[in-house]
Amino acid sequence: MIRINLVGEIASGKTFVAKCFGYPIFNADEEVKKIYKTNKDCFKKLNRKFPKSIKNFPIKKAEIRTILNKTNIKTLSKIVHPYVRLSLNKFEKKNLNKKYVVLDIPLLIENKLYKRSDFLIGIKTSKKTIIKRLRKRGNFNKRVFDILRSQQLNIKKKLKLCDFVIENNSHKNNIFKQIKIIKKKLND
Repeated sequence: MIRINLVGEIASGKTFVAKCFGYPIFNADEEVKKIYKTNKDCFKKLNRKFPKSIKNFPIKKAEIRTILNKTNIKTLSKIVHPYVRLSLNKFEKKNLNKKYVVLDIPLLIENKLYKRSDFLIGIKTSKKTIIKRLRKRGNFNKRVFDILRSQQLNIKKKLKLCDFVIENNSHKNNIFKQIKIIKKKLND
């Protein structure tokens, strides 16, 4: 199994690009949502750490937003990330017989979750496009965005580590063309 890892900024289009590949996808953001909805053990740990904010199970994202600051995000990550890693391990075991899988993990490089044998694909998107996409989301919060962004390595540094870069500022057909070229190179 060859892991194709997508890296990019928040709202750069990683999830859309992941779907375009047509391979099994591990989406860390979706896993976190599942953990908040179904994992009582995670809830208990967060409740013990943040009893004034994390009160009820299932955990609501609005409650998580109330605790976010530069200190608490590290604590939150230490509690939630081990559960995400367990989900990743299950995903990989389930897909061992697949030739390729796509990993959409926002803090992949920062948390050292990629292997030397993996392919890193950077999603390069203009700031203007990112802001436009974020504003379309109903829950855009600049303070939360800045905190989450502070956890990420600078995009220019990430892109230097990548085997391929996909420009994601234009029409979907352009992305499909770029992915077709990458898939051909992966199979050569």
